[in-house]
Amino acid sequence: MSADNDKKRSKKRYASSRGNKRYKGCRELEVGMQGIIITCNMNEKKCTSEAYSLLNEYADKLYGPEKIEDCDGSKSEEEDDAEAALKKEVAQLKKKGKGEKRFQALDSGANNVVFIRTHNVEPDKLVHHVLSDLHATKKNKSRNILRMLPVSGTCKAFQEDMDKYLITFLEPWFKPPNHATFQIAFKARNSSHNKRDDIIKAVAGLVGKMNPENKVDLTNPELTIIVEVIKTVCCLSVVPDYALYRKYNLQEVVKEDAPKADAADKRADQKATDQGDSVDVVKAEEQTDKQAEDIKVPENDKLVEAATEDNK
Repeated sequence: MSADNDKKRSKKRYASSRGNKRYKGCRELEVGMQGIIITCNMNEKKCTSEAYSLLNEYADKLYGPEKIEDCDGSKSEEEDDAEAALKKEVAQLKKKGKGEKRFQALDSGANNVVFIRTHNVEPDKLVHHVLSDLHATKKNKSRNILRMLPVSGTCKAFQEDMDKYLITFLEPWFKPPNHATFQIAFKARNSSHNKRDDIIKAVAGLVGKMNPENKVDLTNPELTIIVEVIKTVCCLSVVPDYALYRKYNLQEVVKEDAPKADAADKRADQKATDQGDSVDVVKAEEQTDKQAEDIKVPENDKLVEAATEDNK
């Protein structure tokens, strides 16, 4: 009897684990998605909450308030009958094709990284709008979010798949008549089969073949190709102002820029430095001459012979 009970319990545990795995599969980053990678420092829950608040604030400005629709395309309305409302909600949850929200947090597959899946939103346009406003106002609106990187396309994180996908993905920015200076920002998480140098060389080679006028610029490029690999998913985007917006870091972009000294101040500082150097040189020469006067050079033939021998 006890053996039968143990067998039943093991079957329940097996079924439960399979059910959890299926649920997790539809809640994690997958190939074919668009969205935004959010990095944080330890507190993913608060980071996700801040991301929802920040993204909704700026998405409302760009696209208007979000309107969630039912599966049949009609807006949801309040139900007078509580029981009917509950039944309707349960029925909607059971339907496979229910309306999607504008933002949905998914398991990224890496620690301290949250993936926000987007629906009917251009991730690169939205993130640039957020950073542009933060850079202009210098107002920090988050405490836990570090970087916010758009994901305009995803593919399998294997060299052959990436090469095939990138040929089409990069065309809007780098195929004639379009061209630009560029750099590549690569990061791999929980992935050991992607080597940084190999990926960067491959991507740069593809961009160069598209148009010879595309040039690498590591100082002030017009565009940055972001390549973020998480496990077996490669997340891609092409963004402007990567250096200006401090590598899309929300904590850094709100800091005040260091004041630039004008040309007159620079010339004055250089003149003072040159004068100071001249005074130091004169003092050093005077000190050397004084020391030379105090030193008596012995006229010793043996010392002369020894010095000559050393120089031979």
